[in-house]
Amino acid sequence: MKLNFSPKFLPFLQQNHQYSSGAFASLFSAKTRVPSSSNNSLFDRIQIVRDPRTSVVPALEQWVCEGRTVDKRQLRYLIRTMKDFKRFNHALQISQWMTDRRYLSLSSSDIALRLDLIHRVHGIEEAENYFNNVSNYLKTYNVYGALLSCYAQGKYVEKAEATMQKMRELDLATSSFPYNMLIKLYTETGDFDKIKNIVQEMDQKGIPQDKYTIKNQMAAHIATSDISGMERALNLAGNRFFVDWKLYSMMASGYLKLGSIEKALAMLKKMEGMIPYQKTNLAFEVLITLYASTGKKDELYRVWNTYKPSEEQINGPCASMITSLMKLDDLEGAEKVFEEWESRCTTYDFRVLNRLLVAYCRNSLFEKAEASANKAAHGRTPYASTWNILAVGYREHNQMPKAVEMLKKAISVGRQGWWPQPITLDACLDYLERQGDVSEMEDMIGLLKKLGPLNRDIYHRWLRTCVAAGGSVSEVIDQMKMDGFSADEETQEILETRPSL
Repeated sequence: MKLNFSPKFLPFLQQNHQYSSGAFASLFSAKTRVPSSSNNSLFDRIQIVRDPRTSVVPALEQWVCEGRTVDKRQLRYLIRTMKDFKRFNHALQISQWMTDRRYLSLSSSDIALRLDLIHRVHGIEEAENYFNNVSNYLKTYNVYGALLSCYAQGKYVEKAEATMQKMRELDLATSSFPYNMLIKLYTETGDFDKIKNIVQEMDQKGIPQDKYTIKNQMAAHIATSDISGMERALNLAGNRFFVDWKLYSMMASGYLKLGSIEKALAMLKKMEGMIPYQKTNLAFEVLITLYASTGKKDELYRVWNTYKPSEEQINGPCASMITSLMKLDDLEGAEKVFEEWESRCTTYDFRVLNRLLVAYCRNSLFEKAEASANKAAHGRTPYASTWNILAVGYREHNQMPKAVEMLKKAISVGRQGWWPQPITLDACLDYLERQGDVSEMEDMIGLLKKLGPLNRDIYHRWLRTCVAAGGSVSEVIDQMKMDGFSADEETQEILETRPSL
């Protein structure tokens, strides 16, 4: 079967441990150990380049110009580490520099990783073009697997199935990984009937079901509210593997979905027993979130007081606990957890404050919310999201002057690429337009321009405000031209509403 790879697809290739096998997933993770050299300053030089728009190539070139050496192992480590940091553009730059400037050959694993990065940075068309230009002898299991990931993540069933068929023909469908991707894809697209055939094919070929295969089948059973299927999957996992906390959390979620609280609690007890042995907080955060969903506040507090982590690891769990308590309408408890966090934290994380601000806004406690944000901002710079939460809260309660004020604060600290929620921004611009407040409108637009280019609709709002106030429109027209917007029919209609002199 011949595959014709169209450039018109927009899936996102992401590492997803829910459906990837460990062998393939390791290609996309920074599992490589830090090079043992005592001088790791190349990593330091790359790491400090925070702006994704700034190239890391000059740092690489400078390193070589200083007479220092760099080998493929070091570069692979940098690529995978930058990818894990979600610095995809920098990872791709290093990958391309590795071949373009150092003339190092690529393995199939390197090619699969570059395919992933090209897709993330430039889109599916460029990724497919890259795949089509790879020599056939290098199109191994890894590279076809990366392509299959693209289509599975984008939920392009026909393309994913065609790629899988090609892997069968090339005798590359020999592990659980491609089958796991299809099972997850079929779960997400509701093609549940196809899952049975995929599992049967694995059995016929003697391909063992790994823990991801079972997790994906369990997810399908949960999606179809099939309790017996869920329980069969758990028993199968228990007979073959060590059942980890993720499986128990999935079972608890499935039981909660079906209203089986007691069975959910039984799964949470099993999950709870694994908490002391976890190296990260993720399991604990999931656990308290699920306990909140059972409605058992006493159990939630018991787990929190038993397993809450030390000061160095407190940020994420406290944020999850605040949200969990708000789910149970326990604002007082949420405030106490926040106060405890403030007294213990070594690094102020505004994301914890944000959870409390959401709770205050939902309860119309705007004075408390604003006082908390202002206190935290003393000597610090809050995230744009912090002020944006207040803007959303004020907008939802139709307090538009305060919504505008908070939104301007959010935009003023927003980084390049951050953008307010459209519903909140539109509401604030609508309010300023109705008020005919040219000064405030220009302030808002001046701040927005620092975040990125404006669209025609924002310019038209500005233009209508100026016209309604009887002010000059020349600056608006000039700015539109500078940003590549010529006057269209709507622009002319707005201008025609100006009173004649």
